[in-house]
Amino acid sequence: MSDHSHSVVAHQFDDMPQQKETTTLAMWAFLLTEVMFFGGLFGAYTMLRNRFPEAFAVASNSLDLTLGAVNTAVLIGSSLTMALAVHAAQTNKRRQIILFLVLTIALGGVFLGIKAVEYNHKFHEHHVPGAGFHFEEVPDWVDVSRLNYDLEKATETFFSLYFAMTGLHALHMVVGVGIMLVMIWMAYRNRFSEHYYGPVEISGLYWHFVDIVWIFLFPLLYLLGRHFLLEGGH
Repeated sequence: MSDHSHSVVAHQFDDMPQQKETTTLAMWAFLLTEVMFFGGLFGAYTMLRNRFPEAFAVASNSLDLTLGAVNTAVLIGSSLTMALAVHAAQTNKRRQIILFLVLTIALGGVFLGIKAVEYNHKFHEHHVPGAGFHFEEVPDWVDVSRLNYDLEKATETFFSLYFAMTGLHALHMVVGVGIMLVMIWMAYRNRFSEHYYGPVEISGLYWHFVDIVWIFLFPLLYLLGRHFLLEGGH
C-alpha cells in the first residue's frame, strides 16, 4: 500500500479496509433512515389515494407527463455518469473523475431546472396549496354529485403531497450537488488513488438513492391518473 493511502487513514481506524467498511456501513445506516423518512410520505400518499381516488387521478392528470419523463431520463443518465466517476476513482483516473462528476452535476442541474419550470406552471395555474388554491380541470367522467368528499379539497391534498415529496427530493438533489462539488475539489487536489476512493464511492451511494426515490415518485405522481382511467375509474 502506498504512503498516500496510509496518510488518509483516520486515527481511529487500524487500516484502510477497516475505514472503508466502516464508512460504507455508516452511509447505508444513513440511507436506511432516509428510507424510513420517505416511507412515511409514501404511506400517507397510499392512504389518501385510497380515500380520494378520483381526486388524485384528476390532479395527477394535470401534471406534465413529458417533463416528468424527461426528468426521469435525466436522472437515469446521472446515475450512469456517477457510476463512471466511481470507476474512474477506483482506477485512479483523475481527469475522468472530474469529468464524470461535472456531468453528474450538470444533469442534476437540468433536473432541478425542469422541476422549477413545473413548479412555475403550477403556481400560475393556482395549484399551489393555500389560500389561492383553485382547481378547475374536472373531466366529464367524474360525477361530482356522487362523491362523498369535496373534490377540490381532495385535489389540494394531492398537491400538498406532490410539493412535499418532490420538494424534499429536490432538496436532496441540491445536497448531492454540493457533495459532488467537494468530490471535484478533492479530485483536483489529487486526493484519490486506486487505494483510496471511498468518498467518491460513498457519494455515489447517496446519489443513486436519490435517483431511486424519483423512480418511485414518477409513476405514483405522474402515471396514477392515466392508470386510473385505463382501469375504468377504479
